[in-house]
Amino acid sequence: MKKNYIVNTTLLLSLTALMGACRNKPAQPVHNAHQEAATDSNIIQLTAPVNARVIGTIPVVQPRKGTRTYPLQLQGIVAYDTRNKTSLASRIAGRIERLYVKYNYQPVIKGQRIMEVYAPELAAAQRELLLIADDGNPGLLAQAKQRLVLLGIRMVEIEQVLRSRQILYHIPVFSNSDGYILEQSAPVAAAGPAAMPAASAAGDGMGGMNAQSAATPAPALSSPAATPILLREGQYITAGQPLFSIYQANSLLAEFAMTPQQASRIRKGTRLQFHPTTDASDSSTATIGLIEPVFRNGQNFSIARVYLGKGSYRPGQLLTANLPVVYEGGWWLPAAAVTQLGNKSVVFRKEGPSFRPVVITPTASVGGMIQTSTDITGWELAAQAAYLVDSESFIKSNQDVQP
Repeated sequence: MKKNYIVNTTLLLSLTALMGACRNKPAQPVHNAHQEAATDSNIIQLTAPVNARVIGTIPVVQPRKGTRTYPLQLQGIVAYDTRNKTSLASRIAGRIERLYVKYNYQPVIKGQRIMEVYAPELAAAQRELLLIADDGNPGLLAQAKQRLVLLGIRMVEIEQVLRSRQILYHIPVFSNSDGYILEQSAPVAAAGPAAMPAASAAGDGMGGMNAQSAATPAPALSSPAATPILLREGQYITAGQPLFSIYQANSLLAEFAMTPQQASRIRKGTRLQFHPTTDASDSSTATIGLIEPVFRNGQNFSIARVYLGKGSYRPGQLLTANLPVVYEGGWWLPAAAVTQLGNKSVVFRKEGPSFRPVVITPTASVGGMIQTSTDITGWELAAQAAYLVDSESFIKSNQDVQP
């Protein structure tokens, strides 16, 4: 009886202590999905790798959409108009006995003696002329004279042969136009790119599909050089061989080099203002007559051609041109807000207290601004994207997260 009392008393005390502990225990908070999502989002921002999300408090900029007009500066050179040139070719095979021109772009006038040629065929034709003249047949004599004319001998020399009864072994070749003479094997003025100039602040150097690492300047155009000609006295030439080109001095043009991206925004007939590089006060206006894509010396660029006609400019003179270029549509943001990662252009979009890198597609870089075709309406972007890039430029951008 005594043992049962002790057991019951012990159970009663244990039950009383347990009930008291339950009454003193604090109430547990009720969890909901919204609080869990907020907690998880904050944790993600703090635990994301530094190459995929950067936490910081730096100034931000907002892109603007619209059409803008910027001046474009181009470098060019005065060259000869290749539409108004004449060619000087050999009418008969022979040997050069005397050469009176010494260097390319040497000025010549019409009727000036260029060289003297010895040709056995011409000597034989002159002997036939003398024999026909002795026979007294007017019809055959006229045909013999016509043959010599077609072979390149002027009527003055033919009459001289008939009077003196002496054969002319050295037949002179004369210039058929006024201008500047150029050997056929020599490059034309402004025919090749020279050193690369510095990129203009108003240049358009971004690619259409992927961004370029920097604005690519168009190559400069080389001025004509008065190099010695390669033809030499004693050299043999063939019938019909082109020897020289003569460019008329009163027909000039200006060629301005530009990148293919810049050329895509310029049209034929666009008016531009240009002046000599050394004298900005002597300005002129003209229209673009031709835009020609060119690939020379491994470089791809375009040339805008302006026909000058007869003026105060001289071949080889350097020019600077300015023309307005309209950039339609797209979103604009400062160039400092974009950083280059190889062939990608990346901006840092502000999301709460952190910035996330996003790839954009730039279409133009001009005047310290970048135009992009990526819809970035309402975004807040880091004003200085370079500040958020680590020293190794290891930035991981999610290509799938695009607007």
